[in-house]
Amino acid sequence: MNIVCIGGGPSGLYFALLMKQQNPQHQIKVVERNRPYDTFGWGVVFSDQTLGNMQQADPPSAALILDAFNHWDDIEVNIRGHKILSGGHGFCGIGRKRLLNILQQRCEEVGVELVFEADVKDDDQFPEADLIIASDGLNSRIRTRHEATYEPDIDTRLCRFVWLGTHKLFDAFTFAFEETEHGWFQAHAYRFDDKTSTFIVETPEEVWLKAGIDKMEKEEGIAFCEKLFAKYLDGHSLMSNASHLRGSTQWIKFPRVMCKRWVHHNGRAPVVLMGDAAHTAHFSIGSGTKLAIEDAIELARCIGQSPDDLQAALQHYEDVRSVEVLRIQNAARNSTEWFEHVDRYVDLPPEQFAYSLLTRSQRISHENLRLRDRDYVEQYEDWIAERSGIKRVPPQSPIPPMFTPFTVRGVTLKNRVVVSPMAQYSCEEGMPADYHLVHLGSRAMGGAGLVVAEMTCPSPDARITPGCPGLWNEAQRDGWKRVADFIHNNSDAKFAIQLGHAGAKGSTKLAWEGIDQPLDDGNWPLISASPQQYLDGVSQWSRAMTRADMDRVRDDFVRSARFAEQAGADWLELHCAHGYLLSSFISPLTNQRTDEYGGSLENRLRYPLEVFNAIREVWPQHLPMSVRISAHDWVEGGITPDDAVEIARAFKAAGADLIDCSSGQVSKQEKPVFGRMFQTPFADRIRNEAGIATIAVGAISEADHVNSIIAAGRADLCAIARPHLANPSWTLLEAAKIGYLDLVWPKQYRAAKMQLERNLEREKAAAAQAAGASPLEQANAALGV
Repeated sequence: MNIVCIGGGPSGLYFALLMKQQNPQHQIKVVERNRPYDTFGWGVVFSDQTLGNMQQADPPSAALILDAFNHWDDIEVNIRGHKILSGGHGFCGIGRKRLLNILQQRCEEVGVELVFEADVKDDDQFPEADLIIASDGLNSRIRTRHEATYEPDIDTRLCRFVWLGTHKLFDAFTFAFEETEHGWFQAHAYRFDDKTSTFIVETPEEVWLKAGIDKMEKEEGIAFCEKLFAKYLDGHSLMSNASHLRGSTQWIKFPRVMCKRWVHHNGRAPVVLMGDAAHTAHFSIGSGTKLAIEDAIELARCIGQSPDDLQAALQHYEDVRSVEVLRIQNAARNSTEWFEHVDRYVDLPPEQFAYSLLTRSQRISHENLRLRDRDYVEQYEDWIAERSGIKRVPPQSPIPPMFTPFTVRGVTLKNRVVVSPMAQYSCEEGMPADYHLVHLGSRAMGGAGLVVAEMTCPSPDARITPGCPGLWNEAQRDGWKRVADFIHNNSDAKFAIQLGHAGAKGSTKLAWEGIDQPLDDGNWPLISASPQQYLDGVSQWSRAMTRADMDRVRDDFVRSARFAEQAGADWLELHCAHGYLLSSFISPLTNQRTDEYGGSLENRLRYPLEVFNAIREVWPQHLPMSVRISAHDWVEGGITPDDAVEIARAFKAAGADLIDCSSGQVSKQEKPVFGRMFQTPFADRIRNEAGIATIAVGAISEADHVNSIIAAGRADLCAIARPHLANPSWTLLEAAKIGYLDLVWPKQYRAAKMQLERNLEREKAAAAQAAGASPLEQANAALGV
């Protein structure tokens, strides 16, 4: 096969090397526009995992690279005069030039033809090629030429950064944050050879402009950075090797590149994207070179497995790598946004700021950090516990963040786990009875700190379905009191009632009979902010609320709040999310009013705040109130996370204690981006920008998730839904899984506690044995060590 790689970066060189070794009969050429020893940038970073992949793919080049690597385990975070150190991270740095030289040398050794100073503008220049690799980098000409096929999505990020070097040798991967009168700057620094370290300086563009760096010459900009970060440089200067750039142009904005397809056929040969031409991942997670190398490994593997079916090999390459790249890019997006909005976190205590940085991508979790550096995590757990009012006394085990108490007004929750309100559609005439007693009572005994009843309606016409619960009469009040009394008498959990009105999403069938489908008969009239049909051509039409409607509904909510107090609820939540009545006022997608309740966000919030204020006035001052909002409508023109911060501020000013941060379900046109803990960033942003406690929800399914969220200050509580449907004792089970044995179980269940813990120990030991661990390692696994 005749193969041409356009671009002599890591991906093109490494793919050429692997393919030539796979079949020496291949004719392989790498065409590079720069001279052999020209390169820009300083050091690049690999993880130990990537190096392991290279050792399997080509041991000789891996040995040379390993010999040139500088390896470190520690990450050092510097903020406001504090230095926090965490170990066990296992990264390697190597000079970009040295890496390319090693790959160039290996290519020449195996017979790959290297052509330098050849500026390729079009893949048509290689009519003899059977396969063309477009490894021509971030600004790929080939990708641009065939963009109709590749469909690139390029998102230019918010920060400016400059890639510098220094002869100061850093012992750890070092993050340094410095405040100026213009805003915050951060440095990412790491050693990559025995003389030099990479030193990247980054700041939001608005800060960069206020500092006047856009008007500085290159030397002035470097001098600015040297002065700002002088205490980390120990007298060493900063250096640039981007001689082709002038003035402030060396400060660039990172473009995130995603391509819908990676293979184009030019009529003679397939043209395949690889490395930065296909995708980019922000430098803050150090995955650009990793992705490029692993692209090369995967494509060579696919071709080797299907040598006679190139089309199938290329399709498999695209399928496999696009999934892996998306995973990395999702993590990179989280990391990028963290650094773009570092001012959101700088007022966290330094200890929590550092933890938030370490876990910013959501790839590194609490238990993953424990594997890397147990001492760091246990000391941090003690710090978190002491801030919540608990001081551990050895030999007591360190207390995981999810099991620390949380106090708001006069209520203290024993831990940070919330049984999320989940519609059960199991009432008759709105009456909670035996089902709700068992459903909610069992979850209270299952270890959660707070159990929240499903959306409970203040009037019959406020229900979603005929099976939804209500709180509009004394009989329903007494039904809820029976539930509250059971929870209080048989557990130390607290009990909350969520009040909400279905609005335009009401008068529908039970979920298992046809979710969101209108009733066949017995429908009731619907009201909302504006006339609305939730499912086009299917749902009933609602009518716009009049002032009289507003007064009636407000008073219905007040009556329900009084009944909730009489029933013994410890906590009240107002449902202003998911397209229900109050949400329909907040979202511009559903509020088309032209009076004082429509138009601006301030106006759209007016009625929900009226209802909240009326409830807060009658709800006891010593008891908390939270508000559930949709922090993102996931529809163009709908509520955005920017809006969510303002919504939270408005409810905070009205006296709300927490914001329960959900999203979506306002419009069927929504296009949410799902994933593990996918809604947690909303809770994070609201908590740290609006300055109000938050509840994180959505795809939180493990103790590790909860511990990471609470420890990082992304939320104060975590609401768990589906896992609690599957297992009422989810909290007890998760404590045992992570080896936290000091959690108190209900006395009736204590016999099961020891058996569960023993079973889990055996499972860990068996897994370790299957993985080939030594007897000592197996014993440690059984002990959770």
